[in-house]
Amino acid sequence: MDRIHYRVVEHDGGWAYKLGDVFSESFPTHDAALARARQVARQQHVPGNAGAVIEYQDAKGEWHTEFSAADDRPEADVTG
Repeated sequence: MDRIHYRVVEHDGGWAYKLGDVFSESFPTHDAALARARQVARQQHVPGNAGAVIEYQDAKGEWHTEFSAADDRPEADVTG
């Protein structure tokens, strides 16, 4: 099983959580960003019913569509 790590960092005049090189929206306080990051991390553990079609944009700006079986959720944690 994969493991992902969200980090809370200063960003854009406030605070954000970050996964890899991708930032969330900005929050006015560290505590607000931390609370949202923890919520997002918890949601990683909630499996879907029968899966879903998902769309995402890669680092080159190209969009992809694929089926997610919803049985391969990563372990997630939050630091910062």
